[in-house]
Amino acid sequence: MHGMNRPSLLALILLLPAPAMAQETRIVSKCMAIAEAIPGITYASFDKGTMLASAPAESVQITYAGHSTYLIETPGGVRIATDFSGVYGSEFNPRIVTMNKAHRTHYTDHPPISAEFVLRGWNPEGGPAHHALEVEDVTVRNVPTDIRHGDEMEKDGNSIFIFEVAGLCIGHLGHLHHRLESEHYGAIGRLDIVMAPIDGGMTLSVEAMSEITTRLYSSMILPMHRHATPLSAYTSRMGDGFAVDIRTSNSLTVSLKTLPSRPTIVVLDGV
Repeated sequence: MHGMNRPSLLALILLLPAPAMAQETRIVSKCMAIAEAIPGITYASFDKGTMLASAPAESVQITYAGHSTYLIETPGGVRIATDFSGVYGSEFNPRIVTMNKAHRTHYTDHPPISAEFVLRGWNPEGGPAHHALEVEDVTVRNVPTDIRHGDEMEKDGNSIFIFEVAGLCIGHLGHLHHRLESEHYGAIGRLDIVMAPIDGGMTLSVEAMSEITTRLYSSMILPMHRHATPLSAYTSRMGDGFAVDIRTSNSLTVSLKTLPSRPTIVVLDGV
């Protein structure tokens, strides 16, 4: 919704290749950033008023379950659990679970029976994972990132997952171990809501995470994976351009029309 390093509010309808099991289909993404230098692309430009006037009225429910697991429920009733390890969110009976393999607290080899779609942020067969999935009213895709093992980095060992639902672009940065390059930002596109680890050590430094979330400039930042790091260590680095909203509930409902007009760090109960 907000435009920092973003060319106005240009939206690209991008066709993403589907998973290997369904190569004949394509996934349409409306959250992709546009680069005017890309030749042969036809795109439409929308001003903020036009986008809000035509925005879906449906709301998405987001609940903080614990660690880096957020629960997302779409208007159509699709339930998603991020970085699912089985410790948090099993009672939610998620239909979709996403995982990263940084630690056993971010994945499980025994997903719940309810999970029809288990999306691992790594490819067990090697190379990058690729997910482009449509389930009723939600599209799920991933952007591969590298993972640190001791002093070495494993290429494409984790993923950022992006959920496109009710006109919203929701991103979960996962167990991010490195700063993002321009190619990552281009593949991520617009994020209205971003779930960001702020532990300051197990993933990235607070300084590096503040740089990433400042550049993403999402309307809503949902911290996670905090451990003992003071909230102020992160919020103070984000500066006066970002409001801070500390909630007494672990859940919120949000739509494209109800996003805060000022970028806001929303701290749900339990974070």
